[in-house]
Amino acid sequence: MYSVFTRAARHGRSTVRIAAAALVSGLVMAGAISGAGPARAVDGAPEQSGASAVISGMDTYGTAVVHQDGKDEQVSAGLFQLAVDGGGMLQTYCVDIHNPTQTDARYQETAWSSTSLGGNKDAGKIRWILQNSYPQVNDLAALARKAGTKTLTEQDAAAGTQVAIWRYSDQADVEALSPAAEKLADHLQRSAVNLAEPRASLTLTPQAVSGHQGERVGPVTVRTDAGSVGVTPPAEAAAEGVRIVDKKGEPVTSATDGSRLYFDIPEDADAGSAALTVQASTTVPVGRAFASDTRSQTQILAGSSESTVSATATATWAAQGAVPALSARKNCDKSGVDITVANKGDEPFTFELMDKRYTVGAEATRTVTIPLQEDQAYDFTIEGPHGFEKRLRGILDCRTASAAGADDEGLRTQTTTQPSPASVGGTGTPGTDLAETGASNATPVIAGTAIVLVLVGGAALILVRKKKAPAEGESEGE
Repeated sequence: MYSVFTRAARHGRSTVRIAAAALVSGLVMAGAISGAGPARAVDGAPEQSGASAVISGMDTYGTAVVHQDGKDEQVSAGLFQLAVDGGGMLQTYCVDIHNPTQTDARYQETAWSSTSLGGNKDAGKIRWILQNSYPQVNDLAALARKAGTKTLTEQDAAAGTQVAIWRYSDQADVEALSPAAEKLADHLQRSAVNLAEPRASLTLTPQAVSGHQGERVGPVTVRTDAGSVGVTPPAEAAAEGVRIVDKKGEPVTSATDGSRLYFDIPEDADAGSAALTVQASTTVPVGRAFASDTRSQTQILAGSSESTVSATATATWAAQGAVPALSARKNCDKSGVDITVANKGDEPFTFELMDKRYTVGAEATRTVTIPLQEDQAYDFTIEGPHGFEKRLRGILDCRTASAAGADDEGLRTQTTTQPSPASVGGTGTPGTDLAETGASNATPVIAGTAIVLVLVGGAALILVRKKKAPAEGESEGE
C-alpha cells in the first residue's frame, strides 16, 4: 500500500513540501519552502539514470543448499529475467539471499554505492565472476574444463555462478546441490579478483541545475557507452521558448558521451522549471546493480540485450532572489538519503533540517542527509520555487540481512519459482506465493524511531528562503 501525501496549494507563491513516508510505520515528515514571485507549475521528471525494468521471474536455475544456525534449506539459484521499459531484456543474479523478490517489482539501474555492494570489499570479485561465467561465457564445455568437471548444463552453470556470488555478496555458507555446479562455484570463488565498478549505461550530471532568464542554464553532461543518444527538449516549456542547446547556443537533438547540454532560457520567460530527457539503445554493462523501490532483492546484471536506457535532468530559473536546484540520492555510507541544494541565485537560501538551520549562499552548493533506518521505505515529493517538482521513492537497502544481523531468527529462505506479490515496504506471505530466493528476516525497526522523530522535532524538513543573516550556530553554504 502506498502512502498518501498532500501537495501544498499555490496561492500566489511557490512552496516546497518534502513528505518522507515510512510506509511500514506510517511516519510522515513534512515541511515547506517559500519563494517570492510567480511560478509556473511543472511536474518534474522522476529520478532516473540508465535502464528501468520489471522483473518477470527466474529464467535458468538449479538448486542450492544454505547452511545456517545448524539448519539446511534448499533454495532456487540462478538467473532472473527482467523486461526493460521501452524494449530489451536483462538477465541478473541476486546479491541479497535473505530477501524475497516481489512479483512485477520495478527495478532501476543504480550505482553500487546505493546498495549493499557499496560497502562490500568483494564487490569487484562478483563482477569478475559475472564476466567469466554463464551467460557471458556460453561455451559450457570450456567452462566445465576450467571447473574440473566433465559436463555442465545451463542449469548447473547458472546455479554454480549464483552460489559463488552469494559467497561474496552475503558471506553465505551455501553450496550447489549438483556436484558439477558446486565445482564451478568453487572454481569461480577461488579465481575471482577485484574489478572496478562499471560505469552507468546513461547518466546526466548533475541531475538538477538552476540559473536566470536570458542565460544558458547548465551544463548538464552526458555520460554513456552508447554511440549516440536522442535529446528530447522540455515540451512543457516550449511555449516559453526554452530550448536545449550546446555551448554555442545551437539547438541539440542528439548527443554523445561527454556532450554538454544547456537549457536556453529567453529573457522574457516567466520564472519556472523544466525537464529534459535523453534516451538511447545500448547493452547495459555487466556488473551494474539494479535496485527496486519495493522490498525486493537487489540484483546485479549478468547479461543484456540491446535495451532502451534513459536519463532526466531538470532546470529551475528566476530573475532574482534564491534560485535553488534540488536533487537526491541514496547514501549508504551515511545510512540515509542526501538532498543537494545548488543555489545559483543572488541571495542566500536558508533551510531547516530536523531543527537545524543551514544556509546555502549565493552561487553555492550544500548537501544534507535525511537519516533512515535500514529497510525503511521513503517517499519524497519535492516541490520548489518556480515550478520545480520531483518525487523520489524507494527502500533504503544498504545491507544484506546477514550484515545487518537480522538472521538471528533463523533461516527463512523461501523457494518457489514465482516471485511474491509486490508491496512497498513488505514481503511475500509465507506459505502462499513465496519468493524464488531469499526471505525477509529483517523486520524493519522503524516504528520506535519514527515516534522519537515526531516527538523530538516533528520530523519536519522545512526549507524557507529568508533574507535575514544566519542566526548563531548557522553555517554558510560550502
